[in-house]
Amino acid sequence: MSSSAPGTPRFAYKGDRLKPLRAFCQTARLGSVSRAAEALYLSQPAVTLQLQALEREMGVRLLERSGRRITLTREGQELYDLARPLVEGLDGLDSTFHERIRGLDAGELNVAAGSSTILYLLPRIVEAFRATHPEVRLSLHNVTGAGGLDLLRSDGVDLAVGSMLDVPADLSYEPVYRFEPMLITPRDHPLAQKASITLDDLSPYGLILPPQRLTTYRLIDLVFQQNRVPYTVALEVGGWEVIKQYVAMGLGISIVTAICLTEADRERLCARSLAEYFPSRTYGVVVRKGKYLSPQARAFVELIKPALFEREDYYSTGPSER
Repeated sequence: MSSSAPGTPRFAYKGDRLKPLRAFCQTARLGSVSRAAEALYLSQPAVTLQLQALEREMGVRLLERSGRRITLTREGQELYDLARPLVEGLDGLDSTFHERIRGLDAGELNVAAGSSTILYLLPRIVEAFRATHPEVRLSLHNVTGAGGLDLLRSDGVDLAVGSMLDVPADLSYEPVYRFEPMLITPRDHPLAQKASITLDDLSPYGLILPPQRLTTYRLIDLVFQQNRVPYTVALEVGGWEVIKQYVAMGLGISIVTAICLTEADRERLCARSLAEYFPSRTYGVVVRKGKYLSPQARAFVELIKPALFEREDYYSTGPSER
């Protein structure tokens, strides 16, 4: 009969390493073979055989009887310290595994968006997401368009939600919502009573616009320039809410996107469509091409529009349709 190679472990009792180690750990913990047998749903002789097989394998005495209680020898204590976390880990593997996969639904989600998107477009989506995924830590990064794209490229956020006019080649933009350009004036303003409004009608009145660095200002300037209509900027200020407030105070008129108009605004402002002159603005989801969207990100996008990016495997993104 050939002998085993030195250092190669073998178990004589049914060739199972875990069973005798489990029996040993239970006996050491409970101080009794009979109690260990009850805990393992085995007979006492079966546990005794497993303990004997383990001692033969280790070549040392692991347990000794002290009165009515079984205690560990010095060698037994060393083995118990090594074996207990292994046995408990294997015995708890099922529950630990399912706890881990439940944790896959947790984690965090980072979304970049501008102030208007966060204020007017996302509240209901965020509310629905929090209701269905309360364990996910959601962070909304309030950034301008360029800042959001930088975060996307550096993986600082999972996705961005907002409006885009020019889509860089490394990003994919899927428009979902469309909003008309609107002229807003005080309700008693002369333009509020006109049956129809042209760009020339706006020329005598000072405009309240966002800062020049923002897309809205540049777009408005472009349209006036193309139509060769002079205009005056009475005030530059950031934020639709501030602009609406100043218009309501009679400090000027403005051209805004319909996304920012609420029912309460219509009680203090007159809003008229300028779709004949200015393009509508789309709002949608922006992701980095080739980026795998996490389950949390997919769930968020599903609330905006189901199956928005489901054109390829792994929920990856393809060329923009815009």
